[in-house]
Order: sequence, then structure tokens, then C-alpha cells
Amino acid sequence: MSAAVLAVTAHLSVREVLQTILTSARRLLDAEYAALGVPDENGSFAEFLADGVSDEQWRAIGPLPRQHGLLGVMLRDPNPVRLADIRAHPQFGWWPEAHPVLTDFLGMPIVDGDEILGELYLANKQAPGGFTAGDEELLRLLAAHAAIALVNARLYERSRELSIVEERNRIARELHDAVTQKLFSLRLTADAATTLAARDPARAAGELATVRRLAAEVADELRSIVVGLRPVDLAGDGLDVALRKQAELLNRVHPVAVRFTGEAVPRLTPVREEAAYRIAQEAVHNALRHGAPSWVEVRLGTRNGSVLLEVNDDGRGFDPAAPATSGRLGLASMRERARAVGGRLEVRSAAGAGTTVRLAVPVSGEAGGERGGARDD
Repeated sequence: MSAAVLAVTAHLSVREVLQTILTSARRLLDAEYAALGVPDENGSFAEFLADGVSDEQWRAIGPLPRQHGLLGVMLRDPNPVRLADIRAHPQFGWWPEAHPVLTDFLGMPIVDGDEILGELYLANKQAPGGFTAGDEELLRLLAAHAAIALVNARLYERSRELSIVEERNRIARELHDAVTQKLFSLRLTADAATTLAARDPARAAGELATVRRLAAEVADELRSIVVGLRPVDLAGDGLDVALRKQAELLNRVHPVAVRFTGEAVPRLTPVREEAAYRIAQEAVHNALRHGAPSWVEVRLGTRNGSVLLEVNDDGRGFDPAAPATSGRLGLASMRERARAVGGRLEVRSAAGAGTTVRLAVPVSGEAGGERGGARDD
């Protein structure tokens, strides 16, 4: 019993835990045979373990049983089944030719609340008289531990699936925020190089050099995203220098005037610094791609214990209260990033009046959105 209970909390696979419980049940109840079945959704079993049957016998028996006959009844009925002879049950069907002959029988459901997760089966009590009420209570206890193992396995699987979804969302967000902007710039630069190739080869060569540089930066960004590192521009001098470099690059490759005004700011935590950088990237990208502005300005400063980031443009603007369109999916990303680091985000815009994105990120204190979260005005 101790081995069965400890197996549930040990770092073993679910199959190993269930096998330990099954073996313990057969020995404790002095049965010749034992089995444990976990049903699937296709009328068969996702897991079906046996104890007391040799490998040769198991292979000779053939495919896994189906959810029919007495097995099917027990998977729908939460009550235990204790029989002097299993063959006398009205729902008994048959077993394969190589299957051992079973007589006295005890079946116990593995339940979680009202849900039957599986079933424990014991057969052929070694001592005379068959299975007793005491055997039934002992098997009920072991079935409870099997339920814990199966529920834990479900929770782990759901947690793993959630982690996969979160990682996919992170990669998708990073690709949209960082890589898309540089690919857009790269495409514009390549178009300019194509136009200049025939009439001004020297300038075309300069544009191609910029294409090469942008392609290298995209490769670095992709590598950073895959391994979960910080943006390459933040690795050295901090947020103010990184945003200045970004603005200078965009100013060179776009016909729109992109400028940076600001000052050295206190270093933020890595996660806050990255969030501010990505929000600035997204705001500038949205302006260049969708706003048709003549200028975009990135401002950075500090006030009241917070780093303040502001991206302004004189573009066509939009109604922030209108339903999101494919061209404004980046707003959701910015809001999510601000909320995650306890920042305050404001988006102000109107048709024909340009757009202002303002972010305040606390220099110290808790992150994770505990304080205030993001706001859109």
C-alpha cells in the first residue's frame, strides 16, 4: 500500500504509477490476475495494463478489449462489481481463446467526482471464498490513488498545451512587432534599389547595402525570438540608445521623416525595457504602414518615477473606439505588453488628426499588471 501511495507523488510516468497501483492491488488482495483500463473516445482503451499475465500470454490474447459486455457496463456504472463467478453476470460476453479462465471477480471504478476515469479489475482470488467486503474497500482506496494520478496527468497535459499556446502567441507577437516592420523597410529599400539600378548604380549599391544590413537584423531578431532573448538593440546601451538607432534607420529607408527626441533614462527591468521597445516599434510601424504621415516622432523621458514613451505622427488617424481591423491588430499587442509589465498605455487619435501612443512604465515596483494595467483613451 505504501508503494502504491508513494508512486502517485513520485516523478514517474502515469503508466508507471498505474502499473505500481495495479501490482499492489493484485498482491494485497491475493488475486491471480489484475487489470486496469482507461477508456478512450473511440470505444477502446487509451491504457490497458495487466498483471499476472506473461508477455507470451499477452501477445497470444491479441488486440486490446473493446468497451463492450461487462467492461462497458462498468465504465458507465460508478458502483463496484463483486461476483463469485464472472461468467454468471448477464452482460458477460466472451474472451479470446488464449485468455485465462476467470472465476471470482472484483471490479472497481476509478472516479473523479461524477466522471469515471477508468476501472480496476481483479480476478481469481487465491484464498477460498472469493473476494470480500474488506477487499472491496481496499481496492476502493487504491482506485482513489489511481484517480489522483490520472487527474494529475490531465492537469499536466493541459498545462503543457497551455504553455505551447502561450509560446506560439509569443512568437506570433514578436514576429508581428519586430520582424514585420523590418521586412517592410527591407522591401521598400529593395524597391528603391531596383528603381535606381539603371540610372544611378552608385546609389543603388548604397540601397543594396542597406538591404543587406536589414536582412542581417531580421535574422538576428528571428534568432532572438526563437531562443526567447531580448531584442538585439537592447543588449548594449539601453532603451534610449536603441530607440535612437531604430529611428535613424527608419529615417534613412523611408520617405517619411522619423526622428527621436529624448534623454538617457534609468535602466528598467529587462521585461519592462523590452515591452517599451516593442511598443515603440509597433507604434512607429503602424504609423508608417497605415497612417500615411509626413513625419513620425519618438519621444522618451522620465516623470514621477516612470519612464515615458510617446510616439506621435501627423497621419490620417483613426477612431480608437471603432472595431479592430486587420490593419490595427498591433494595438492589441501593445495593450497586452503594457498590461503585462504594469504599464499605462493611452492611444489618442481622430480621423485626419494623427495619432499619439503614450506609455508610462514604472522604474521600480511590481510588474505583471498588478498596478493599474493598460488604459486606452
